[in-house]
Amino acid sequence: MQEVIIKPKPWGREVWFAHTQHYAGKILEVTKGHRLSLQIHDKKMETQYLYKGKVKLFIGQDQNGLKEVILNPGDKIDIPPHTIHRIEALEDSEIFEVSTPELDDVIKLADDYGRTGTGNNEAVDQSLHAQHHTT
Repeated sequence: MQEVIIKPKPWGREVWFAHTQHYAGKILEVTKGHRLSLQIHDKKMETQYLYKGKVKLFIGQDQNGLKEVILNPGDKIDIPPHTIHRIEALEDSEIFEVSTPELDDVIKLADDYGRTGTGNNEAVDQSLHAQHHTT
């Protein structure tokens, strides 16, 4: 059995409860007032279900014409590859995410914390988490 993995992020944290060669499952815990990167994936397909809180989703194909959607508990969204998207927490929020297994397939187009490029950098995320959150 695989262990649950906690990944600190500057906007909160990810709780990885599944990561196999076929699928992945995470809980995104996003602190009120924080946003995930404006991002896009080449391969990864995601479905996100807002379990708790309230978020604003920015989504679309053109960075200059993104649609803004308010999600409330019970709302879900499918995010296919090549779709630009970002989550902003209007309240402390928990989002269940299931996806294809390419968890490092992320291209950051904009980021409130200065992170750039492709993939994830755990050391940078942990340092930024410590700067933005007290435990």
